[in-house]
Amino acid sequence: MNLEEKNIILTEGLKPLRSLKHSPINAYFSKNSSDFVVREVPLYEFSGSGEHLVVQIAKKDLSTHEALRLLSEHSGIKLKDFGYAGLKDKQGQTFQYISLPKKLASSLENFSHEKLKIGASFIHNNKLKIGHLKGNSFFIRLKKVSKLEALKLESAFKSLCEQGYPNYFGYQRFGKFKDNFKEGLELLQSGKRLKNPKIHNFLLSAFQSELFNRYLSKRIELSHFARDFSPKELASIYKIDVNLAKSLKAQKPFFKLLENEVLGHYPYGKCFLCEDVASEVARFEARDIVPLGLLLGAKAYEAKEGLAKNLENEIFAPFERFAKDMQGSRRFLWSFIEQGKCAYDEEKAHFSLEFFLQKGSYATTILSELLGQDEDLKA
Repeated sequence: MNLEEKNIILTEGLKPLRSLKHSPINAYFSKNSSDFVVREVPLYEFSGSGEHLVVQIAKKDLSTHEALRLLSEHSGIKLKDFGYAGLKDKQGQTFQYISLPKKLASSLENFSHEKLKIGASFIHNNKLKIGHLKGNSFFIRLKKVSKLEALKLESAFKSLCEQGYPNYFGYQRFGKFKDNFKEGLELLQSGKRLKNPKIHNFLLSAFQSELFNRYLSKRIELSHFARDFSPKELASIYKIDVNLAKSLKAQKPFFKLLENEVLGHYPYGKCFLCEDVASEVARFEARDIVPLGLLLGAKAYEAKEGLAKNLENEIFAPFERFAKDMQGSRRFLWSFIEQGKCAYDEEKAHFSLEFFLQKGSYATTILSELLGQDEDLKA
């Protein structure tokens, strides 16, 4: 298959496989400030000394960039002088931290806006940068949920809290028309660079994210097959030894680990290869380590030959020549819900969820798993 033919397949779009296989659950979800609330959790305590002021802001129906623009227009502080750890959803109510030079703090006095409030402040020695957060806590309210559907949701949520979830990139990554990754691929093929480096890099990251999602979906398929088929059938499907098929089927967790694939300490730590599958499965069950998927690029940690590498090659090999144009990395294929709680108000037909996700994970991925619906959930 030549590269052009592979591009045609890539641009057809993907519906990622889910780990849960229940029928769709009927519920109404809207990203409004009452039913969707996100709270950023800092990576560390702020130091209490230094030349930077860290401020918690609460915003409604504003993107992070729109909120900073409002603060800049009021204060005169340049946009480049603000720091932030992550971009938050525009829809809903979100709480996050931003930083600014402490000497400019007085310029935010008397700021007032109906959709943006300034909360607690802290002194810190560093400007906040992307990634300087532990994760996010979410509150989500689903409406028009019948008692029967609530029982299904409760069971599905319990399963996700116990087994973990596939760490797909959410639909937000791919744009309104789901074609950001196509534009990224076109840039790589043409060798052109956009004048705006942030937009250029974002489109390339969308391309990396699409490939990542495709590989993760292939691993979900393998995990389902390992659970549902006999070792002989599994060996035939993946052209592997029957003994390897037996060992995959024997793994207790739903998501199966593969010899010589790349693993990482959870939630933070270095990459390493899966050399002793049995011991690493035990650590995976204990949530000490997780498998890592490839974000194509020159500096990404490499898997060794074996089933994992063969599966990676099916997705990434046709685009390997573009690796030199991107830095590359590894990302959790699988992650875990923390502090999960749910409740049902039968009188109002409301089902509420509360949970914490590590940075880089998407709450809409959790909703897609729970509801059994496409990830681009519409109100």
